[in-house]
Amino acid sequence: MIVSFELPNRIRIIHKQTASPVVFCGLTVNTGTRDELENEHGIAHFLEHTLFKGTVKRKAYHINSRLESAGGELNAYTAKEETVIQACTVASDFEKAVELIADVTFNSIFPEHEINKEKQVICEEIDSYSDSPAEQIFDDFEDLLFNGFPIGRNILGTKKSVRKFTPEDLIRFVKRTYNTDQMVFSSAGNISENKLRYYCDKYFSAAPANLRTFKRTAPAEYSIFDRVMKKNAHQVHVVLGNRGYDGYNNRRTALSLLLNHLGGPAANSVLNMRLREKYGLVYNVETNYTVYSDAGNVNVYYATSESNVEKSRDCIFDEISTVKNKLLSEYQLAKIKKQYIGQFLIAQENSELLMQTMGKSILNYNRYDSNETIIEQIENVTANEIRDAANEIFSLANISTLKYM
Repeated sequence: MIVSFELPNRIRIIHKQTASPVVFCGLTVNTGTRDELENEHGIAHFLEHTLFKGTVKRKAYHINSRLESAGGELNAYTAKEETVIQACTVASDFEKAVELIADVTFNSIFPEHEINKEKQVICEEIDSYSDSPAEQIFDDFEDLLFNGFPIGRNILGTKKSVRKFTPEDLIRFVKRTYNTDQMVFSSAGNISENKLRYYCDKYFSAAPANLRTFKRTAPAEYSIFDRVMKKNAHQVHVVLGNRGYDGYNNRRTALSLLLNHLGGPAANSVLNMRLREKYGLVYNVETNYTVYSDAGNVNVYYATSESNVEKSRDCIFDEISTVKNKLLSEYQLAKIKKQYIGQFLIAQENSELLMQTMGKSILNYNRYDSNETIIEQIENVTANEIRDAANEIFSLANISTLKYM
């Protein structure tokens, strides 16, 4: 059973009641890296860390211990367009989780001594990230893809930008971007509707309405690039791709099916079967599709020895050429859809992912589609739509490349 409603301050609530004694819940805020001003690079992520460092009534230790002492967990993550503050706990502690999420979101005081410690933690995180070219290359590619616009910037920021943040900077960012009409509290677990309404009203309604007054700036037009960056790595890491459909484009389902077929997580993906299983050229090859409210990022990633870079690339474009020029057979299309639907349904059994998906869906579309509706959308995709997506997104004239060598 799905329950949804809106509080007087415009915070929206969605809950799926399940039989599980474990509850996942979280507050999704429509604020991320792309909402930072020019002098705020990294502040959205820094704020996510420092929310747990003290509130009006709690010190950092008490925040960390509130749920953890009972076996639960309080956590958060920052993305380009959203920040999620979430908890996992047994159902009997659901009220504690709701109250704690509300407390850190609306009552954090950002003690300076705690902030200074966290700056060093994030600088270490930045160093750790820099040591992983297989991760860093995606951010560098996206930065180039969006021509330096905030949507393309690294979420962590830089050491220089992080070190200069003050409590006042954080307070200003919260006031400007943590708007109640841009918040959704979502949960999944064995909680009744009456309890849900009571706890949400008790702890979230107390926050004064703070409505959004700014609009996001769409990224500039796409410019093709072919870049090489020097890295001290044993392999050559390569990302090639293009901008993709945004979150409101009906063609994104066809594109998702195409990319799952080419290089999705299954071992029998077309690119994995050819590059790894047939020729032994790579350990990993994958396709990725990141959807934003007004843009998208489609790419293929692989890593290999320098001597095999071009051969791997030729294999990738050969397989892409096949789907661009030849319609999938009825059998192939049915097989691709069945695999994608199976992956979708299995993912729905992950209550944490379900909770996050519900929050983002309400935030972006003000609705949460049933499994049946989503499966129907997948089944309605035609072979022509998949071929059209392949030709548009993988037009050779629009493909950019970034290499770490």
